[in-house]
Amino acid sequence: MIQVENLVKHFATVRAVDGVSFTVEQGEIFGLLGPNGAGKTTTIRCMMDILKPDSGRIRLLGQPVTEAAQNRIGYLPEERGLYKNFPLLECLTYLGALKGLPRAEARRRGQVLLERVGLAEYARRKIKELSKGMTQKAQFLAAIVHDPDLLILDEPFQGLDPVNTELLKSILLEEQSRGKTVILSTHNMNQVEEMCDRILLINHGQAVLYGPLSEIKAQHAEHAIRLECDALPPDLTGARRIEQHNDAYELILEPHVSPQ
Repeated sequence: MIQVENLVKHFATVRAVDGVSFTVEQGEIFGLLGPNGAGKTTTIRCMMDILKPDSGRIRLLGQPVTEAAQNRIGYLPEERGLYKNFPLLECLTYLGALKGLPRAEARRRGQVLLERVGLAEYARRKIKELSKGMTQKAQFLAAIVHDPDLLILDEPFQGLDPVNTELLKSILLEEQSRGKTVILSTHNMNQVEEMCDRILLINHGQAVLYGPLSEIKAQHAEHAIRLECDALPPDLTGARRIEQHNDAYELILEPHVSPQ
């Protein structure tokens, strides 16, 4: 479905992406995880042909990156931006048609999606008249209005409140159930754990962890216990690390120590 092989991208002397490789299978939600500045967005921009890699190979939907392939992709960039003077529904209709949908179908899908996220009553409002949260949801809809086979989403929940975050998560899971493939870039591990089948963890432009989330968690699990108490005994042994959280302590145990 998606193949990225030995991707390298420099900016002057900075190696922003350093030999990253991964595959994404059809119908899975794949997490691209890492801190800010790790190389996630640069990787995505190379995949979308916004940036030209210095070396490496990228295939999307089984073919090299072409305009035809991009019409089957829904892309939510890190930098949000819609046509501010367009009415909301007209904007979605225009973007859907731009990606190859008949205009009537683009408009119908736009109306359905606005209903889905609670924005139907704002269909005739100009983008510039919407609140920040509404605009965030509108940008998300712009990425899926043309019913793409592949969604590439860069921090899709950024700036959303918990209710709308859950709403967009449910839509992504619905898209997956319809056979769509999702690449989700985030720095939030909780979001990855809730949604992703497999992940790639990037740091300083390099792949650190890659594979099914369940396997990675099993391989890197730490023995830990949580104690709620005022203070720990001074002669406590067997803890490799102790972290205090308000009135509780989390003890990361040595490998040979049983939590019992």
